[in-house]
This record gives sequence, C-alpha cells and structure tokens, in this order.
Amino acid sequence: MPARVELTPSLPGLSPVAGKPVVARFDGGQLSSDAGVLGLREIEKRLGIADRLAACLEDPRTPGRVVHGLAEIIRFRLLMIAAGYEDGNDADSLRRDPAFKLALDRLPDGAGLCSQSTISRLENLPDARALMRMGRALVDFYCTGFRQVPKRIVLDIDDTFDAVHGEQQLRLFNGHYDEYGFQPIVVFDEHGRFITAILRPAKRPKGTEIRAHLRRIVRQIRANWPQVEILLRADSHYCCPEVLNWCRTNCLDYVLGLAPTSTLRRHILDLEASTATRFAAGPATKVRRFKEFYDAAGSWSRTERIIARVEVGPQGPDTRFIVTSLRHGRGRWLYEKLYCARGQAENHIKSWKTHLCADRTSCHKATANQFRLFLHAGAYWLLWSIRALMPRRSRWRVAQFDTLRLRLIKLAARIVETRRQILVHLPTACPEQTILSLLLERVPRLVT
Repeated sequence: MPARVELTPSLPGLSPVAGKPVVARFDGGQLSSDAGVLGLREIEKRLGIADRLAACLEDPRTPGRVVHGLAEIIRFRLLMIAAGYEDGNDADSLRRDPAFKLALDRLPDGAGLCSQSTISRLENLPDARALMRMGRALVDFYCTGFRQVPKRIVLDIDDTFDAVHGEQQLRLFNGHYDEYGFQPIVVFDEHGRFITAILRPAKRPKGTEIRAHLRRIVRQIRANWPQVEILLRADSHYCCPEVLNWCRTNCLDYVLGLAPTSTLRRHILDLEASTATRFAAGPATKVRRFKEFYDAAGSWSRTERIIARVEVGPQGPDTRFIVTSLRHGRGRWLYEKLYCARGQAENHIKSWKTHLCADRTSCHKATANQFRLFLHAGAYWLLWSIRALMPRRSRWRVAQFDTLRLRLIKLAARIVETRRQILVHLPTACPEQTILSLLLERVPRLVT
C-alpha cells in the first residue's frame, strides 16, 4: 500500500482566477522572503561590526560545547533587525530560513541557527565593563570609517523618549509624556554616522551628566584623531554652564540652542516691534531678521556670543536664540545653515528608533537594554552603508531605511544546493535588479 502524503493545509478565502481555484500552501521548500540579507552579509563582513562587539565580551561557555559563537549570534541578530525582525522570538522561525543560513555561512540544508533563548542569554551576558568596552568600540568603528582623518567633525547630540510597559531597571515616569520610560542620549555626526547611544532614565539630563558623557566620547575620538576639531551641536537642553565650561577648556566649539529669558528678550524688544511693523506693512508671508549681542546667564562664567532670530508671521512673533563659541560667520548663516542643520539628526533618530525599532527595550536588566541599543546601532550601520554606497544624486541616496528594506532586502528567492554550487533564484520581475548589482559591486568601496 503506497505511503500517504500529508499535505500542508491551504490558505483559505482565495478567490478563483479564470474559473480555476487558487490553492496556496506553505510547502515550497527552500524558499525565503529575505534574500536581500545576502547583500547585508557582504556589507557586515566588510565592516566587521559583529566581530568588534563580540570581542568586547567574555564567553563563559565551555569552548568544546559551543555551537553558536558570540560573533555569529550577534551577526544573526543584526541581520534580523535590519530585515525588520526586531523581536528576538522571530529567531525560532528564521533559524531555518535558507537565506539567513547562507548569510551566516551555513548551508541551506545544514544545522539551524541559534534560537530565541540563545539570543536572550546573549543579551543578558554583558556587564557594565563590557558595555563600556562596546561603547568605545563603536566610537573606534566610527573613526575607522574615514579614508583620511577629517579636519573637523560635528557631533549632533540629542535624546529621545522610549516608553516602557514593565518593571525595567532605570525606568522613570515622565510628566511631559505621561508615562514611564527611558530617555536615551544618541549621538550622530553631521552625515548621519552613528557614534553611540546611552540608556538613561526618562528625565532631562543635568549638566554634570552631559559633561561626563561628552568626556568619554571625545576622549575616545581624540584617541584616534588627536588633532581633529570638534563642533558640538544640540538644542537648549544641553546649554548648561558645565557643558560650556568643559567645551571651552577642552577646545570644542559649540552651537547650542538657548532657552529665552527676560534678560535675553530685553535685547530684542525693539527688533521684534520693528519686524512686526514691517510685516504688517508688506505682502510677505513672514519676515525674519537677526541680531547678535554678548550676554551671560547668572550661572555662566563669562559672556558668550548670542544670536537672536526674530520672525513675525500670521500667527505672531516667534523668537529663538542660539549661543556659539564661533567668532566667524554672520548670524543668519550660523542659525539657518549651521544650527538648523541639526534638525537632520531628528531624521537619523527616526531611522534608528522607528524603522529599526530601537525602542524595544523590554528586558528587565538595564545592561541588557543598553546592549540592545548597541545591537540596533549595528543594524543602523548596515542600512546606512547601503545608502552611502548609492549614486550621489539618486533617490536611493536619500531613501528611508524602511524603503531600502522593502525594495532591496524583502526579496523572494528559491535556493537550490547542488554538488558544486548554491543557486539563488530571484524573481525575474524584480524591479531593482540594476541597483542591486551596483550595490554589490560597490561594497569593496566601504572603508574599514
């Protein structure tokens, strides 16, 4: 009697086409919907992010019994996050995906990748010292990404709210957001390169805290580039006397937002009145003017150069202030071209937090959640590198991370292993064939 073949249940509710029923089952064999991770594999191998992070950890396991090395687990997690699988539970299914197996240097029919429980043990492995090493390793990795030492870099520092819904360590209630959470500090450079992320409670950082973080970051940058000039750019949260004094002592320039006060407004009352008169007299939708002056808050150790931007429109006057150590440049240029460019950092945070779901800080231990921020930083570097390899004036050079994932990573493929080679059959109708070929050709251009 012939053996009975058990068919996989078909998907219900599919309408017939041309009078013929449509039968869909999950029985295709070695298929993947994430063939683009093979391209990410080449980028990660070139950058070596997983190896750098793994080198900061001490593996407590017996070497002879290790099946999945630390670097392999981290590499799998980075590829998962970049491909849109931010939840570690997805590893239990993806460990059998042939494209992910190939990306981790395993054959499609070979042993599976690590499971969710292995990833969870890894996330809880680092202690505070290991995380400090990782933070330094990320800064070193940033510095190695340049063909030559830059004359000047701009550090964009900002924080973002991360809501939590458990009993995580360091969580704090934030009255502005009306919920518990974290408020990590994130640092990018002016081109969107990720430098570091620091987990912290959901409250406004004090000047002493900001100074401590800056000291560690700048020390590591100057360990690589002793002569580099650094410009700090941030909003008014970071304009504290401790920060100003430390920047001046350590030869950092700064352009910082400044919260308006009655003392500052005293300098621009006449300008606001004349600007309002000019707006009322003309057809312009808005009138914007600038004024420079020197002043100091009571807690400052010296007077600083302050630039006021006065704008009057249909909704009334709007005045902003910035403070800077720079002696060159007109006020308009410093505000509109230099300071306002920090708004791009909001887009970088969006890419990291929204498109890569860096707010998945659901572990109980603060060290595990800090490690997760570093893992998402590594995934950010993979997608940022894809964008950096694209032609300068193409739409891909400014594409969002979710667009890159949808068009270049979420690719269906049939994978066939023969005696001599591994065949990856991609869709003939794929609209991004040319750009995928160009991307892989340009991977050797990445500086490591």
